[in-house]
Amino acid sequence: MAWCAARLSMPAAHGAQIRPLRARYPLAAGLCCVSFVGSRLWSSSTSHSKPFACVASASFSTSAAVSKEPVQTEKAPAALGPYSQAIKANNLLFVSGVLGLVPETGKFFSDSIEGQTEQVLKNMGEILKASGTDYSAVVKTTIMLADLKDFKAVNEIYSKYFSSPAPARSTYQVAALPMNARIEIECIAAL
Repeated sequence: MAWCAARLSMPAAHGAQIRPLRARYPLAAGLCCVSFVGSRLWSSSTSHSKPFACVASASFSTSAAVSKEPVQTEKAPAALGPYSQAIKANNLLFVSGVLGLVPETGKFFSDSIEGQTEQVLKNMGEILKASGTDYSAVVKTTIMLADLKDFKAVNEIYSKYFSSPAPARSTYQVAALPMNARIEIECIAAL
């Protein structure tokens, strides 16, 4: 397999030209393209003797620059590492994983899955509020559980915070969570 940058134009079937990825999509990073295998697509007059595979090189334009703004509130637990509670990027809000910690003490509200889930969602609500939005703007959540057997209990509490249509969601059992938490939830919201 050969690796190459996207070409300016390539002959295609019936004499049509394929416009370069960079011209159509200013941010074409990591796009993979594979040519079709077949004699019909590659005429004998082309300089290409074999089908190829390529990865388009990254092309960042200043007009497609991402605007990033950190969100910080003292009404939710501080980040436990080098990350923001949330980041506003253009028209989206990315909320980091939230634990069931009480902001004032830095300790878990409860050892129970119900207590931690309730506190996680309250903390998330404070971050959403500090960002100028609320639960209704959330489009995707990811739930990480220390034990997938807690799925049903989490769903009962979760459903009180997200009305229909509920956000898209993924739920995983993980090997461990920070501070031996039982649950962590992150989300993406539209602004």
